[in-house]
This record gives sequence, structure tokens and C-alpha cells, in this order.
Amino acid sequence: MGAIPTTVIRHANERLSKCSLSPLEGRADIAFLTARGGMRFDATGFTVLAVGAPVLCAGDAERPLLLLDSTWRLLPKLLRRLDGAPVFRSLPPEVVSAYPRVSKTGEDPDGGLASVEALYWARRILGDDDLSLLENYHWRAAFLEKNALAPPAITSTAPGG
Repeated sequence: MGAIPTTVIRHANERLSKCSLSPLEGRADIAFLTARGGMRFDATGFTVLAVGAPVLCAGDAERPLLLLDSTWRLLPKLLRRLDGAPVFRSLPPEVVSAYPRVSKTGEDPDGGLASVEALYWARRILGDDDLSLLENYHWRAAFLEKNALAPPAITSTAPGG
């Protein structure tokens, strides 16, 4: 299977210097949008990752993936920008983050992952096991080890850039 088409919508206040997805900008398989002003997005036909939704499975691969990128506190504002009828899915509860989660503004939900971790694992479930998504992720090896995957050396460059 080829790359799963992916759209990322970032909250306008997302700090790009801390964003785990920033190294993926410029890839042909990932479109990045920033939620500014009155921006709306028709999410009909997309799979949207959401904590607490039914678990994502290989049967969801016929839909493109939509990832909302923000702090947990700002996520409801991004969700309100979606129109249409998206299909909400979560990652399996056994997937564990390696990102050192420290929130000064509230509790992070159980099962929350860094955006790049969620993107990698979702696409892996959908049949697109692309380790280049994690190539520049600082906690890559720890993430793969915590989730019972050996962290192989990446020797290729990311597709599309």
C-alpha cells in the first residue's frame, strides 16, 4: 500500500519550535493547514484521530487521515472548525508515548501521544509503516522500544522532500 494521504490542521497558537510534525513539512503525502480567522474544513470522508473514539483498524485505510495538531487545552477549538461527517477513531490504548508530557495548563488525557507518534502509529495500522515519519523525532528510539518495535537505523530520506 502507498502512503496514506494525510492532512494536518494546526492551531494558530501551536509553537512550531516544539511541534513534532515540523520536520515533515514539505512532504508530498502530508498537507499542512493553519487554523486562522474563520477557517473551516469539510472533514467528510476523513478519519480524524480522537481520544476515546472506536479504535482505528486496517479497514479505515480507504479514507484519508486528518490530524488535529494543538495542545490538549486548545483541541476543542480546532474540532469546532470541522464541518461535515468525519469518522472519529482512536489509537489502541496499549500504544505508549515517549514524549515527556508536562502540562502547565491542565491534565493531558490518558492515551495522548505526541502528534508525530500518533501519525506514525495511525499510518502503521492503516498499512503504511513509514519509519521516515519518525526520522527527526528526538524520542524515536524510546517510542519504538516502548511499543515493542526495534528502532532500526533509517538510511533513506523522507518521501517528497
